[in-house]
Amino acid sequence: MPGKPSCENIEAREDLGKSVYMHGMLPREYLGKYEDSLEEVEAEVLGRSVKVYDLTQGFGYGTPLWPYFDDVKIERMHYHSRSRVLSQVLTHTMHVGTHIDAPVHVEEDYPYIDQIPLTRFIGKGVVVDIPKEKWGIVTPYDLERAEPSIEPGDIVIVHTGWHRFYGDNIKYYVYAPGFYKEAGEWFVKRGVKLVGTDTQAMDHPLGTRIAQPPPLVPWVLEEYKKETGRDLYADFPYWEPCHRILYTHGILGIENVGGDVDKVLGKRVTIIALPLKWYKGDGSMIRLIAIEEKR
Repeated sequence: MPGKPSCENIEAREDLGKSVYMHGMLPREYLGKYEDSLEEVEAEVLGRSVKVYDLTQGFGYGTPLWPYFDDVKIERMHYHSRSRVLSQVLTHTMHVGTHIDAPVHVEEDYPYIDQIPLTRFIGKGVVVDIPKEKWGIVTPYDLERAEPSIEPGDIVIVHTGWHRFYGDNIKYYVYAPGFYKEAGEWFVKRGVKLVGTDTQAMDHPLGTRIAQPPPLVPWVLEEYKKETGRDLYADFPYWEPCHRILYTHGILGIENVGGDVDKVLGKRVTIIALPLKWYKGDGSMIRLIAIEEKR
């Protein structure tokens, strides 16, 4: 068995003149392999073996952004050739990628993300398939007929299929389907715990600043009129009503659900959506997972 690592004769032992890599002062033979961290291991929850599904969209350079957001900035504060460690500095809003909103995000004098009890981010859940096309509305009728049925206390993930278009494009941010006032009221009446969607926001894009005055994308008013023959503001008179109805009733919302969501369609699962404990935070990026007991 190797003896205790020592710094004595380090240059001779590592042959630094020829070495292409040196990790601190520790001899290379003490290091594991790159693959060691990538190996799948068994996951147990409360003594039961489970499958874990990642429902999170990836984050990094080039992450899709809402039209009025500043770009994500990623800088290396330390890097291996300089410091022998990698440390990066991120500058971005928390409302990017798969994330959860705090009530204060849309209404003043409501709770911040660090004030929300952890029990609101974990629990029994259901992933329902409600496919929609361009500008489709997820209605109470859709939610009432969803299978498996949505029960009080559920964490509800609504799959419209739109996560497949996630990217820096008009289709995902402007033409997406979504919830509106009536869906928010339905969720409150049903008494769900948490709501997630595989679309750009907790409200239909035409109920957000995409179209609500002053509109970020003003040409959608003319296109909507041309396609439907109706006035956009007559059909979408409120700015983010679903956000406000849900969050002020203690039902938080998860936006940009993705990842392996297709693998849990139509299933009852346990869902975990933990935010950062960010003091006075208006929301948080999360790692959203679904857990299913192995049979």
